[in-house]
Amino acid sequence: MVAGEASGDEHAAQAVLDLHARNPNLKISSLGGEKLQAAGTELLFPLADHGVVGLFEVLKNYGFFRDVFEKTISWIEQAKPRCILLVDYPGFNLRLARALQQRGISQKGGGEIPVLQYVSPQLWAWKPKRRFAMADTLDGLGVIFPFETKCYEDVSLPVSFVGHPFAHPSYQSPVKYDPQGELLLLPGSRVQPVSRILPVFLDALEELTMGGQRVQAVLPASSPQIRERVECMLSHRSKLKNCVRVVNRTEGLSARAALMSSGTMSLSCAWAGIPGVIGYRAHPITYLIGKLLVQVPHLGMANLLLPDHPPNPEFLQGSATGSRLAAEIRKILQDEGSGKKAAHTAEKLHQLLAQPQERGLVEWLVQEGKLG
Repeated sequence: MVAGEASGDEHAAQAVLDLHARNPNLKISSLGGEKLQAAGTELLFPLADHGVVGLFEVLKNYGFFRDVFEKTISWIEQAKPRCILLVDYPGFNLRLARALQQRGISQKGGGEIPVLQYVSPQLWAWKPKRRFAMADTLDGLGVIFPFETKCYEDVSLPVSFVGHPFAHPSYQSPVKYDPQGELLLLPGSRVQPVSRILPVFLDALEELTMGGQRVQAVLPASSPQIRERVECMLSHRSKLKNCVRVVNRTEGLSARAALMSSGTMSLSCAWAGIPGVIGYRAHPITYLIGKLLVQVPHLGMANLLLPDHPPNPEFLQGSATGSRLAAEIRKILQDEGSGKKAAHTAEKLHQLLAQPQERGLVEWLVQEGKLG
């Protein structure tokens, strides 16, 4: 299994637990993170600890990823696993699939190893022509949103909707709604996005406190590097002294509202019935290129899934200012019906993303990966 991000590490870890429940003797090696290791895989490299996002950031780290890439292929050639599962992280994983096909390792390349991708890249947002390359290099694709199967109807790639990880019976949301809870600050799980997004969130919090609103905030720092960056920023914010509680976990948090970036945690909040606002800033070059290429009306996944009534106001790049974010959060905090509206959103999402009974992730993986 290859998972290069925190969310992919978590989703892949659950798949490992389910596979081991079926076959305790199955040996699984991974490039991933702490959760894949804790689930019982042999962690070859902590790839999830080195995730980056955006064109500029990837180019800056090109040499590092090239080295990891080549070592991964060498390990596959020597170990000859029965199946390879690539989890999300398309920039790295789809290149890996291409290399495995070109070297005759994957079934598409004439080899014996099925190479499967779990979680589709967002073709409906940008670079839709990737589906042709994916059809050439992948042996199967499991998607987590029901509308995604239609994106591949004109290619030969076998695609199955396997349900969203949040719909798994054992899934427990890391957050829950509490009308008396704190304001949840979710600037991201990587150092670069946090460095750009958190200052705006702190501006918004200052605006709220200056306007007479008593707000206590909780900010999860998912790694020592992020915690160090967060504490450095807070040390220069005397107005926020005793207003922000920094914790080293993302689980077990309660909130009455959330100020969040557009990542997985924004969907987690919507899934848990927490009303929130999205604020996002990328590197200027990444944003300009993305603005030319991305073709969707919203950035947040809950907004994309429920386009008729998008639940989370979005403020991107220059429009993501402290005053604008504070104004939207203030509306939520003052609206006694905001919790009921968010609960209605959560119910819609639960129905939309439920795992298909006949072929969930593990059934798909066992069948397509020849693990039966």
